[in-house]
Amino acid sequence: MNKKQIFTRSVITAAIALASSQSMAAGFQLNAQSATGLGRAFAGDGVIADNASTMAKNAASMTLFDAPALSLGVIAIDTDIKVKDATYNGFQLPDDQIGGTSYVPNIYYIQPINDKFAVGASLYSNFGTKTEFSDNYAANAFGGLTDVKSMNLGLSAAYRINQQLSIGGGLDVIYGSGKLNRYLPANDKLNTPKVDLLDVDADGVALGFNLGTIYELDQNNRFGLSYRYSPTLEAKGDMHYMRNDLSDQKLKMPLPDMAEFSGFNKLNDKFAVHYSIQWIRWSEFDVLETTGGVKFNDYQWQDGWHYSIGGTYYLNDQWTLRAGYMHDTSAQDSKTSISVPDSDRNWLSSGFSYHLDSKSTIDFGLTYLIGKDVKANEKNAAGVVNATTRANAWLYGLQYSRSF
Repeated sequence: MNKKQIFTRSVITAAIALASSQSMAAGFQLNAQSATGLGRAFAGDGVIADNASTMAKNAASMTLFDAPALSLGVIAIDTDIKVKDATYNGFQLPDDQIGGTSYVPNIYYIQPINDKFAVGASLYSNFGTKTEFSDNYAANAFGGLTDVKSMNLGLSAAYRINQQLSIGGGLDVIYGSGKLNRYLPANDKLNTPKVDLLDVDADGVALGFNLGTIYELDQNNRFGLSYRYSPTLEAKGDMHYMRNDLSDQKLKMPLPDMAEFSGFNKLNDKFAVHYSIQWIRWSEFDVLETTGGVKFNDYQWQDGWHYSIGGTYYLNDQWTLRAGYMHDTSAQDSKTSISVPDSDRNWLSSGFSYHLDSKSTIDFGLTYLIGKDVKANEKNAAGVVNATTRANAWLYGLQYSRSF
């Protein structure tokens, strides 16, 4: 075996170990359920109940509506993800931008049955990501293309036990699809062609559920607690790994459960404060493997937390202004990767609602998500990769809400 073959084979071995971790990106949580929530950093979203999108955070909040309510909108996510100062076995790699723009639609409808019982339906997303390295990036075995989308179809019901306490819950039908491509780009100096390492185009459906409760101290002060069970999604389609056809197997993706506490306090006719604490069980996403036992990668992820606080100012009958701040913690702990940019993040959010009339509202939300520089230092049989990653993003939300 000549030196070129030894080099190529060792790089393939190392690249597969690293590239597979990028498919973990399907597990990234999306906070993109509504434009109103986006404008307040989703602080208190499960109990404010200013439009039908509240059911995405807490089904029990549907009892706060005395008339049918509809909300529909879209969130645009423009990510700025950089991989910089990278070296592989001492060779300097150029900086690369691997972010992109994604659009996440949402629609919600709540139908009160009587003064105690309400039902609702929703369509939105909790998980998804998109990153893409340049075609000629030398380390495309580490990155390549990841384009993962999910949609959550929810059917929910809520019941008011008494003046203070309401309960709710529902079923979640989760559809996920993904395209993953990892490869060694062609190298003219070594006279080697492009080598595909991982090529996946698959989708699947899984069933989850959610539960929630709300306690109303009075009409201006309420608190909520919710829990969402996220299943293991099994995706099937075209799947090739190291030139082996695995299309007869399924890719198993354990999605994290979530729990959230929310509060809302209206201090006077003009101003309210609201807040949330959310726990995300990232530690259950321990391994990415197929139903046939082909293991792509192990992880050492930790549970995540979101802490958010916001304020709403009721300017007049036409305008409502809002702002918020969120700090959310990284799912990664001591094990970091060039292919999965992640860090603690800070959200700076603002938004407004314009009331077209007493029953119709246009909502807008804007968030700047600020990440941190993260050092990645990975070792394997072929050598060492060192790099710095950073992920920032702009999120824009537009929504129309109406009561009937």
